[in-house]
Amino acid sequence: MKSNIILNSIKNKDIIRRINMNYDYLIVGSGLFGSIIAYEMTKKGKKCLVIEKRDHIGGNVYTEKTENINVHKYGAHIFHTNNRQVWDYINRFADFNRYTNSPVANYKGELYNLPFNMNTFYQMWGVKTPQEAKAKIEEQKAEFKIENPKNLEEQAISLIGKDIYEKLVKGYTEKQWGRDCRDLPAFIIKRLPVRYTFDNNYFNDLYQGIPIGGYTAIIEKMLEGIEVRLNTDFFDDRDKWMGMADKIIFTGMIDQYFDYCYGELEYRGLDFEFETLDMENYQGNAVINYTDAETPFTRIIEHKHFESSESPKTIITREYPKTWSKGEEAYYPMNDEKNSKLFEKYQKLAESEGNVIFGGRLGMYQYFDMWQVIDEALKLAEKLD
Repeated sequence: MKSNIILNSIKNKDIIRRINMNYDYLIVGSGLFGSIIAYEMTKKGKKCLVIEKRDHIGGNVYTEKTENINVHKYGAHIFHTNNRQVWDYINRFADFNRYTNSPVANYKGELYNLPFNMNTFYQMWGVKTPQEAKAKIEEQKAEFKIENPKNLEEQAISLIGKDIYEKLVKGYTEKQWGRDCRDLPAFIIKRLPVRYTFDNNYFNDLYQGIPIGGYTAIIEKMLEGIEVRLNTDFFDDRDKWMGMADKIIFTGMIDQYFDYCYGELEYRGLDFEFETLDMENYQGNAVINYTDAETPFTRIIEHKHFESSESPKTIITREYPKTWSKGEEAYYPMNDEKNSKLFEKYQKLAESEGNVIFGGRLGMYQYFDMWQVIDEALKLAEKLD
């Protein structure tokens, strides 16, 4: 009788939720962000529940061992950072190898080293010295007289000239983002590595590598002893999950959480085509980008080269970018001006949610590298109690 009186007389949902709370934290999503929060809050003595809509933990960093090869199921994940704190942290959970990211570009059968360096310039123009390479690039830049790049095309040409832009940037980028380079913001390519040395290391970061044994093993260690429920979609029973914990860490799409009340944010989707081949070595490199517009995929990943895996077979993945549709997995936020303004509206709504905190690439609508996800999660965990 008493409980009926309470339910009939109290309309404040927050009070009702607190009556039945079983956990201090509900973490929606078991990717890097959510797993770190769960790990850190459990260390503080909090009771955490992690729910995950997929049938496995790890989010997009999930790796699965097949034919003695750790396969990156959602695209290549190469760890790199200059942040010593982040590097030390992730090394608590795994030993990293010395893998160096040195992708190769395939343009209609012509092969070029990436990032753009003296090897690329020699392959493109036959130049052999930094002075010759700089002179060639400056000659091509001068043709266009670009002072303040207004879009990605102008930004790219102002950095590396017309030839490299047309062969190695334009087709790949337009496939990746589904838009003409003239319709993409310049900032996307501002950090494009251009080197006048014979150095094929794509990243300038001090720390780089692949976790030996794959990323899934890292997430397993983070979530050890923590309750995890797989195949569990927050939105299938939202009211139930909202009442399960004092605080909620939400790592899904922020616009979906608010039922797209201001409209849909834009994302890019991906399709992955896996193939197991009866040979030891297919392409001789972990990543080869296909930069012409005609090839429908952007790159082929050969997974065994990430860890020099011993296997008589090899596994490759072709990646096909696509337009994202509601209900599909969202991979890349489209951080252009229109979407950034829309996100600001959702961000203001998020600030009024009280017991819900949004995190990760989708929750914060940011194109984060892995080290940035870890850094953001650690900063949040430090604030939480």
